[in-house]
Amino acid sequence: MRRLAAFFTMALLSTSLWASQCPADMAKIDAMLQSNPPSDAAVLAQVQELRSEGEDLHNAGNHSQSVQVLGEALQLLEASE
Repeated sequence: MRRLAAFFTMALLSTSLWASQCPADMAKIDAMLQSNPPSDAAVLAQVQELRSEGEDLHNAGNHSQSVQVLGEALQLLEASE
């Protein structure tokens, strides 16, 4: 019983941690796009699409998937520097 309670407690705590990471990632992407956008239009379009998808996932409450999608956008931006 204690293990089950501990599991649910950790699950609830980790969900709130994911939720707070999404806006930080979105802000980082926005800042990178403003200061140093990718020169390749295809990469720029893909980053913008991933950022939008990440925001939609965040707003829908799917924070772990949002963090993953936003992470892909950040990797593309960092690779294009």
